[in-house]
Amino acid sequence: MKKLRKVSAIVFAFVLVFTFIACGSSSSAVIDDQAAVRGLDEGIGEIYIDDEAIALAGSAASSQAALDACTAVFNLMNQQRIANGLAALIWSDALTNAAQVRANEITSSFSHTRPNGSEFWTVDSNVQYGENLAKLYQSADSVYTAWMNSPTHAANIMDGGYKTVGIAICQTADGSWYWAQEFGY
Repeated sequence: MKKLRKVSAIVFAFVLVFTFIACGSSSSAVIDDQAAVRGLDEGIGEIYIDDEAIALAGSAASSQAALDACTAVFNLMNQQRIANGLAALIWSDALTNAAQVRANEITSSFSHTRPNGSEFWTVDSNVQYGENLAKLYQSADSVYTAWMNSPTHAANIMDGGYKTVGIAICQTADGSWYWAQEFGY
Protein backbone atom coordinates (compact mmCIF):
# COMPACT_ATOMS: atom_id res chain seq x y z
CA MET A 1 0.00 0.00 0.00
CA LYS A 2 1.36 3.39 -0.96
CA LYS A 3 1.99 5.77 1.86
CA LEU A 4 -0.15 8.89 1.67
CA ARG A 5 1.33 12.21 2.53
CA LYS A 6 -0.33 15.38 3.72
CA VAL A 7 0.12 18.53 1.68
CA SER A 8 -1.15 22.03 2.12
CA ALA A 9 -4.28 23.17 0.29
CA ILE A 10 -2.19 25.62 -1.75
CA VAL A 11 0.15 22.90 -3.00
CA PHE A 12 -2.81 20.62 -3.66
CA ALA A 13 -4.61 23.31 -5.68
CA PHE A 14 -1.46 23.80 -7.76
CA VAL A 15 -1.18 20.08 -8.41
CA LEU A 16 -4.74 19.92 -9.72
CA VAL A 17 -4.32 22.62 -12.34
CA PHE A 18 -4.36 19.98 -15.06
CA THR A 19 -7.64 18.27 -15.87
CA PHE A 20 -7.48 15.30 -18.21
CA ILE A 21 -5.29 12.21 -18.33
CA ALA A 22 -4.27 9.46 -20.69
CA CYS A 23 -5.69 6.06 -19.82
CA GLY A 24 -4.46 2.50 -19.75
CA SER A 25 -6.15 -0.88 -19.95
CA SER A 26 -9.78 -1.92 -20.08
CA SER A 27 -12.03 -4.55 -18.57
CA SER A 28 -15.67 -5.62 -18.78
CA ALA A 29 -19.04 -5.23 -17.02
CA VAL A 30 -21.48 -2.41 -16.51
CA ILE A 31 -22.38 0.07 -13.83
CA ASP A 32 -21.27 -0.70 -10.29
CA ASP A 33 -24.01 -1.76 -7.90
CA GLN A 34 -23.58 0.92 -5.28
CA ALA A 35 -22.51 4.51 -4.91
CA ALA A 36 -20.02 5.60 -2.29
CA VAL A 37 -20.54 8.33 0.26
CA ARG A 38 -18.01 9.81 2.66
CA GLY A 39 -19.18 10.89 6.11
CA LEU A 40 -19.24 14.63 6.74
CA ASP A 41 -16.74 14.34 9.58
CA GLU A 42 -14.56 11.70 7.94
CA GLY A 43 -11.10 13.12 7.24
CA ILE A 44 -12.03 16.72 8.12
CA GLY A 45 -9.00 18.96 8.55
CA GLU A 46 -6.75 16.56 6.69
CA ILE A 47 -5.84 16.94 3.04
CA TYR A 48 -4.31 13.89 1.43
CA ILE A 49 -2.84 13.30 -1.96
CA ASP A 50 -0.56 10.51 -3.07
CA ASP A 51 2.23 10.55 -5.62
CA GLU A 52 0.16 8.52 -8.09
CA ALA A 53 -2.58 11.15 -8.05
CA ILE A 54 -0.03 13.90 -8.62
CA ALA A 55 1.26 12.08 -11.69
CA LEU A 56 -2.22 11.29 -13.01
CA ALA A 57 -3.44 14.87 -12.66
CA GLY A 58 -0.68 16.21 -14.88
CA SER A 59 -1.16 14.75 -18.37
CA ALA A 60 -3.84 15.35 -20.96
CA ALA A 61 -6.04 13.33 -23.37
CA SER A 62 -9.80 13.03 -23.68
CA SER A 63 -11.77 13.36 -26.89
CA GLN A 64 -14.15 16.20 -27.54
CA ALA A 65 -16.96 13.62 -27.54
CA ALA A 66 -16.04 12.61 -23.97
CA LEU A 67 -15.88 16.22 -22.82
CA ASP A 68 -19.26 16.91 -24.46
CA ALA A 69 -20.73 13.81 -22.78
CA CYS A 70 -19.63 15.06 -19.35
CA THR A 71 -21.31 18.40 -20.02
CA ALA A 72 -24.47 16.63 -21.21
CA VAL A 73 -24.64 14.52 -18.01
CA PHE A 74 -24.17 17.70 -15.97
CA ASN A 75 -27.08 19.34 -17.82
CA LEU A 76 -29.36 16.26 -17.51
CA MET A 77 -28.61 16.05 -13.80
CA ASN A 78 -29.39 19.70 -13.17
CA GLN A 79 -32.60 19.57 -15.23
CA GLN A 80 -33.84 16.71 -13.05
CA ARG A 81 -32.73 18.34 -9.80
CA ILE A 82 -34.51 21.59 -10.68
CA ALA A 83 -37.65 19.69 -11.76
CA ASN A 84 -37.65 18.10 -8.29
CA GLY A 85 -37.23 21.39 -6.43
CA LEU A 86 -33.50 21.03 -5.77
CA ALA A 87 -30.80 23.58 -6.51
CA ALA A 88 -28.66 23.00 -9.58
CA LEU A 89 -25.17 21.69 -8.87
CA ILE A 90 -22.21 23.95 -9.61
CA TRP A 91 -19.40 22.58 -11.78
CA SER A 92 -16.20 22.20 -9.75
CA ASP A 93 -12.80 22.08 -11.42
CA ALA A 94 -11.30 20.50 -8.28
CA LEU A 95 -13.92 17.73 -8.35
CA THR A 96 -13.42 17.30 -12.10
CA ASN A 97 -9.70 16.82 -11.53
CA ALA A 98 -10.43 14.25 -8.81
CA ALA A 99 -12.97 12.57 -11.12
CA GLN A 100 -10.36 12.33 -13.86
CA VAL A 101 -7.92 10.62 -11.52
CA ARG A 102 -10.67 8.23 -10.38
CA ALA A 103 -11.80 7.53 -13.97
CA ASN A 104 -8.25 6.52 -14.82
CA GLU A 105 -7.93 4.36 -11.70
CA ILE A 106 -11.11 2.39 -12.34
CA THR A 107 -9.79 1.14 -15.68
CA SER A 108 -7.62 -1.27 -13.70
CA SER A 109 -9.58 -1.56 -10.43
CA PHE A 110 -13.32 -0.87 -10.74
CA SER A 111 -14.08 -0.02 -7.13
CA HIS A 112 -14.82 2.86 -4.79
CA THR A 113 -11.56 1.91 -3.11
CA ARG A 114 -8.51 3.22 -4.93
CA PRO A 115 -5.95 0.78 -6.40
CA ASN A 116 -3.57 1.53 -3.51
CA GLY A 117 -6.26 0.53 -0.98
CA SER A 118 -7.16 4.03 0.20
CA GLU A 119 -10.65 5.53 0.13
CA PHE A 120 -11.94 7.21 -3.06
CA TRP A 121 -11.99 10.63 -1.43
CA THR A 122 -8.23 10.67 -0.76
CA VAL A 123 -7.64 11.99 -4.28
CA ASP A 124 -8.79 15.35 -2.89
CA SER A 125 -10.06 14.91 0.65
CA ASN A 126 -10.87 18.61 0.82
CA VAL A 127 -13.75 18.40 -1.70
CA GLN A 128 -14.87 14.79 -2.38
CA TYR A 129 -17.87 13.45 -0.45
CA GLY A 130 -19.80 11.25 -2.88
CA GLU A 131 -18.93 9.22 -5.94
CA ASN A 132 -20.73 7.50 -8.80
CA LEU A 133 -18.79 5.23 -11.17
CA ALA A 134 -19.71 3.52 -14.42
CA LYS A 135 -17.98 1.77 -17.26
CA LEU A 136 -18.62 1.03 -20.91
CA TYR A 137 -21.48 3.53 -21.37
CA GLN A 138 -20.58 5.67 -24.38
CA SER A 139 -23.25 8.35 -24.22
CA ALA A 140 -24.53 10.80 -21.66
CA ASP A 141 -28.08 9.49 -21.96
CA SER A 142 -27.11 5.86 -21.36
CA VAL A 143 -24.93 6.46 -18.31
CA TYR A 144 -27.36 8.97 -16.81
CA THR A 145 -30.29 6.57 -17.27
CA ALA A 146 -28.29 3.76 -15.65
CA TRP A 147 -27.34 5.96 -12.68
CA MET A 148 -30.93 7.12 -12.22
CA ASN A 149 -32.18 3.50 -12.39
CA SER A 150 -29.84 2.60 -9.52
CA PRO A 151 -31.24 3.75 -6.16
CA THR A 152 -27.81 4.46 -4.63
CA HIS A 153 -26.51 6.39 -7.64
CA ALA A 154 -29.75 8.32 -7.99
CA ALA A 155 -29.55 9.17 -4.27
CA ASN A 156 -26.16 10.81 -4.84
CA ILE A 157 -27.44 12.75 -7.87
CA MET A 158 -30.57 13.90 -6.04
CA ASP A 159 -28.92 14.61 -2.67
CA GLY A 160 -30.00 18.14 -1.77
CA GLY A 161 -26.94 18.58 0.43
CA TYR A 162 -24.50 18.36 -2.45
CA LYS A 163 -23.68 21.71 -4.01
CA THR A 164 -20.84 20.89 -6.43
CA VAL A 165 -19.96 18.16 -8.94
CA GLY A 166 -17.19 17.12 -11.28
CA ILE A 167 -17.50 14.53 -14.03
CA ALA A 168 -14.78 12.88 -16.10
CA ILE A 169 -14.31 10.05 -18.56
CA CYS A 170 -11.21 7.98 -19.15
CA GLN A 171 -11.04 6.50 -22.64
CA THR A 172 -8.96 3.34 -22.96
CA ALA A 173 -7.01 2.30 -26.05
CA ASP A 174 -9.86 -0.02 -27.11
CA GLY A 175 -12.33 2.88 -27.01
CA SER A 176 -14.06 1.94 -23.73
CA TRP A 177 -15.29 4.77 -21.51
CA TYR A 178 -14.91 4.80 -17.71
CA TRP A 179 -16.95 7.43 -15.88
CA ALA A 180 -16.41 9.07 -12.50
CA GLN A 181 -18.80 11.58 -10.98
CA GLU A 182 -17.62 13.26 -7.76
CA PHE A 183 -19.87 15.28 -5.44
CA GLY A 184 -19.09 17.94 -2.86
CA TYR A 185 -20.70 20.31 -0.37
